[in-house]
Amino acid sequence: MTKYAVTNPATGELVAEYPTATDQQVQDALAATDKAFSSWRTSPVEDRVRVLNRVADLYQDRRDQLAAIITREMGKPIFQAQIEVDIVVSIYRYYAANGPAFLQDEELDVEGGGTAVVRKEGLGTLLGIMPWNFPYYQVARFAAPNLMNGNTILLKHAPQCPESALAMEELFTDAGVPEGAYVNIFATNEQVADIIADTRVAGVSLTGSERAGSAVAAVAGRHLKKVVLELGGSDPFLVLDSADVDRAVTQAMFGRFGNAGQACNAAKRIILTEGVQDEFVAKFTAAVAGITPDDPTKADTFMGPLSSPAAVEGVAALVDDAVAKGATVLTGGSRLERPGAWYQPTILTGVTEGMRAYSEELFGPVAVLYKVSSEADAVALANNSAYGLGAVVQSDDIARAHQIAAQLDCGMVYINEAPGTAAELPFGGIKRSGVGRELGKYGMEEFVNRKLVKTCK
Repeated sequence: MTKYAVTNPATGELVAEYPTATDQQVQDALAATDKAFSSWRTSPVEDRVRVLNRVADLYQDRRDQLAAIITREMGKPIFQAQIEVDIVVSIYRYYAANGPAFLQDEELDVEGGGTAVVRKEGLGTLLGIMPWNFPYYQVARFAAPNLMNGNTILLKHAPQCPESALAMEELFTDAGVPEGAYVNIFATNEQVADIIADTRVAGVSLTGSERAGSAVAAVAGRHLKKVVLELGGSDPFLVLDSADVDRAVTQAMFGRFGNAGQACNAAKRIILTEGVQDEFVAKFTAAVAGITPDDPTKADTFMGPLSSPAAVEGVAALVDDAVAKGATVLTGGSRLERPGAWYQPTILTGVTEGMRAYSEELFGPVAVLYKVSSEADAVALANNSAYGLGAVVQSDDIARAHQIAAQLDCGMVYINEAPGTAAELPFGGIKRSGVGRELGKYGMEEFVNRKLVKTCK
């Protein structure tokens, strides 16, 4: 049975519990979003712009309150939680500013005479299934473009994020989102399957695990529903001989250990060519060893707890398996003995294909270092993964970095930057990292009806 509760991962304290939805409440939510779609779909674009800007205003006004909620729910250090809210503000502002242009009719050249345009219209109610690691950001990149499209939102958040889920629903109401256009629902997994099957639901967007994505896609496929899936990643971080090692170390630190390493696009596999190996390993190991996990409510804490004891167990199992099979721990490698969900910042070397850490996603504060003899070997290792979300290439030879980027099997490549996100940049991957794109203009194009209107003169 799904349990919605806030358990502070820094202390292990159960803060609050929330009841799951009844079947009648699910039906009421579906009826409300369906009814709202009938008017929201034809609302003036100017009204949608006004609403999204007001949503952004309220996120900005409530920044500290909202940040404190997710620090309590999932352990994100408070300054990182505040940055997350800032990113959310930028996303709603971006779609308010650019959404009208993205919705413009597209005129087509017609060889046989007459005119033809493609109109972009909302599809209906969309189910969003959101994760705990970025409680506001993940919702924003789904909700903002689709509210602009004229779709309505039924939001099922992670069971450990009920407080932030309710805070967002209240914020949308206060911003003037029409009744039923954004509805939060504390649904069970069984109810989710029924919601996807319901004829009033036009599509589903999930950010989460590969297992969850497969389950949702299977149900959606049976009912011919459009899906967007943003799943796991095991992103490579390539440091080439021509790289600035100090810059690479700094960016690898933030790219791997921000949010305690709990990000799908974190730099999980750091691949080093021969000329930089010794210097990078020494400097990176010293930097990681200097991270002290601490109280996430303190302004200067860089890394707090993991999200839950279950998250710690998952990370520990992969590290322990690797060590038992011959991998080496350069720093960290074990739990911290204190109440809550704590694990040491860790570096592994000597990870090989027989170890779980080689092929499975390490969703926590563990970096795996690989040494290769050439750029060709670096690319081959980077692509030897079931995942294909993002990648980083570190090199001062920009032309060469672009050549390497072209060879990487993934959806996003950052050159001389830590992996990141921005409202205008499309986010998504290939292979088992999912299907579809969010953010940028592409985030407006997933759940729309591209309606052809042909006129014969």
